Amino acid sequence: MFPTVREVLALDPVRHGAPRVVAGDDGLDRPVRWVHVAEVPDIATLLGGGELVLTTGIGLPADDAGLRAFIGDLADVGVSGLVVELGRRYVSGVPRVMAAAADRRGLPLVELRRATPFVRITEAVHALIVDAQLTELRATEEIHQRFNDLSVEGADTAEVIRQAAELSGCPVVLENLSRQVLGYDPAGESAELLLDGWEQHSRRIRPAGRTAYDLDSGWLVTTVGARGQDWGRLLLRWPASGDVPSAQAGEPTAGPPTRLTILIERAASTLALGRLIRRDAEGLERQIHRTLLTALLDHSRPVDEVGLRAKALGVVLDRRHLVGVMVRHRADDAAGEVGPEAAQARLRDLAEAVGQAVREAKLTALTSAVDDHSVGALLALPDPAAEDRALSAFASALHRVRLEAGTGRASTAGVDPARGAGPAAVIVAAGSGVGSLREARRSLVEARQIAEAARRDRRDLPIFRLPHVGLAGLLHLLRDEPRLQTFVERELGALLEYDARHPREQLLDTLRAYLEQGRNKSAAAAAAHLSRPAFYERLARIARILDVDLDSVEAALSLHVALLALEAVRAP
Repeated sequence: MFPTVREVLALDPVRHGAPRVVAGDDGLDRPVRWVHVAEVPDIATLLGGGELVLTTGIGLPADDAGLRAFIGDLADVGVSGLVVELGRRYVSGVPRVMAAAADRRGLPLVELRRATPFVRITEAVHALIVDAQLTELRATEEIHQRFNDLSVEGADTAEVIRQAAELSGCPVVLENLSRQVLGYDPAGESAELLLDGWEQHSRRIRPAGRTAYDLDSGWLVTTVGARGQDWGRLLLRWPASGDVPSAQAGEPTAGPPTRLTILIERAASTLALGRLIRRDAEGLERQIHRTLLTALLDHSRPVDEVGLRAKALGVVLDRRHLVGVMVRHRADDAAGEVGPEAAQARLRDLAEAVGQAVREAKLTALTSAVDDHSVGALLALPDPAAEDRALSAFASALHRVRLEAGTGRASTAGVDPARGAGPAAVIVAAGSGVGSLREARRSLVEARQIAEAARRDRRDLPIFRLPHVGLAGLLHLLRDEPRLQTFVERELGALLEYDARHPREQLLDTLRAYLEQGRNKSAAAAAAHLSRPAFYERLARIARILDVDLDSVEAALSLHVALLALEAVRAP
């Protein structure tokens, strides 16, 4: 907020006096809080520190001891500097004893070798100070307005941190009480250097008070929380270069400007308010897990950034064997539950169960809901040999957690809620293990596709893998493939068009019954609730429409595959 002695010396009224620094060069960057004109030796008792003292020297002591005491008193009270105009008391220069005393105490001592009206100097410096104070006031007002807007808009954690870094120009880090990084913005600096060894570094930052500046580390810190429940710390590094200025004489500590303290406290209160609003929906850590998993699935962030943020959160993904896992309910709607709120609550319960299962199995993973139906997990294992054991431990833990939580109401009817058929049954699907984070998306996407395909499978499997999905599952994995869709149209297009023109007949269902009954016409007629003559007549019509021989094994196989593919393409 205040100009330095060096900046004051560059002002036109001071330059008019031909200033020359004769001692205390190292103190030229001290801030000047005010300018005071004095001609008496005991002026120090009237000062509060930070003043630039102007004098002609006419009232200063004549003896060396008096001059040393005068300089010592000014240094003790913490003045920014002493400016002496030559010509009235001292003609050619200030006494050597005065310069030597000022040099010893690091007090800037400046000679004005040309007569200069002090009033012009005081006016110029005070105008600079007032202007700086107005600038600081405007900056503070912008801080209040910016964070008020963020609170009203319900901005997420990342946006609040980004705004804090943008307004301050300094790196900002949000951590939980375990010193794990929940979010950060390096403000243009190296994120790797900022977060390297963060937990150990953070534990050495011990400010005194709820909001305080740690001089040794250069971090401004405030506690984040509300209603007596603290859950993290917000840290801002000032100055951004890491070159922390030392305390000046007469000052308890050197620290950041007041506006930065206001900024970090407003940012912390915005984060705390947002946490209260979102508390019932999702924990902050889970939000970040979801952000990172979603980033891997849709390429919204660089892979290196995902790895760095996950590591800061305590989940190391680099140099690990990674396995994508998806968990979802077999049915999109549980019995007795309708509407989006019930569906969201059910998905939230499943996400909590998956997270708890990961912890109970003593695994390291990112876990979160990844869409409206599925909860994803990216397991980070020490080596490929641990894959089967880890998946088995996870599936068992999930089964146990869901039973203990009582989320599977079907268990009272003898149905396993973590496996098996039933309205509350879930599917656990795992993709192929990969050796790098850049390949993690493939494993996650494969797990999601297997989970979708396994919904058609009624086997009681703790974990579905790619070999388990069969032909129907394979077709489901390929449902977005244009060549499969072309195959369906080529095989069944004419019949689909006929059914569209004759909605009462629905010959496609007749063909499905015939193929599902192994081409046993009598059994198929019974399954279709038709008399055999009527069923035979429909089969003949289908043969004419499709121009195929339905008694041909090869033709029947091709049509059956096309029907399965059509169901896969139509599946939500």
